[in-house]
Amino acid sequence: MTPLRFVALGDSLTEGVGDPVGEGWRGWAALLVGGFGDVEFTNLAVSGARTCDVLDRQLPGALALRPDIASVVIGVNDTLRCTFDIQSVAARLDTVYAAFTGQGAVLLTACLPDPGAMLGLPGPLARPLARRQWAVNAVVHALSERYGAVHLHACEGAWLTDRAMWSADRLHPGERGHRQLAARFHVLLAERGLTTGAAPSPEPEFPAATRSANLWWLATAGTGWVARRCTDLLPQLLTLAVDELRHRARGTSARLDLRTTAAVSAALAALSVGERRPDAV
Repeated sequence: MTPLRFVALGDSLTEGVGDPVGEGWRGWAALLVGGFGDVEFTNLAVSGARTCDVLDRQLPGALALRPDIASVVIGVNDTLRCTFDIQSVAARLDTVYAAFTGQGAVLLTACLPDPGAMLGLPGPLARPLARRQWAVNAVVHALSERYGAVHLHACEGAWLTDRAMWSADRLHPGERGHRQLAARFHVLLAERGLTTGAAPSPEPEFPAATRSANLWWLATAGTGWVARRCTDLLPQLLTLAVDELRHRARGTSARLDLRTTAAVSAALAALSVGERRPDAV
């Protein structure tokens, strides 16, 4: 029997950051593999990737592998750039999703937590990021429905506030969190009859990192990781925070939410989301 081909695309979450094994990372996608039985798994995810990187760099190689299952979990890094534009994000995701379903692959997607909330940023800084992540999640929700994706609501649930689920940087799941993601995907796949193997164990294989080890990671690699992804955003984020405070003082904060909703609606309208394509799964 021909092995099932599973290809994972995305950023550091899918690369496995937060779930170290040996000298590298493992992550939720690799943990999910055991539920498929005979499978050929390829992880193309790269830390720091945005939707443009998935479209331009990861998609061609993934399509060449003719996967039976393809996961596309992406978007947080887009929200951390000054060039963020929800219409461009939507267009890229639409192209990527269509390419996989056009080949007959089953698509795995997920909406993701708000990075500002996960980092515990003050309200005026956190709310602009929250709106951006909400916009990305709204687009992912709509396109996942359009293309019949196996979609995981990872932006909600008690796991978000359970520190045992998260690594030291508070942006990436730890081993327990990656296992939770894998297990939740396994449930969704099993409901569709797409996996018959055992679900990933929720219990960690390795002991949790000590507090001193976490602090050392934050002081070295962790701080650099955040800085590299937010450098071009910080000046704009401060401007957005000032705008946030001004609207709050005037009692017009709702206008900012309406502006984001309108931008999402325009992005989806441009893709004619209302009609499913004939080649959708």
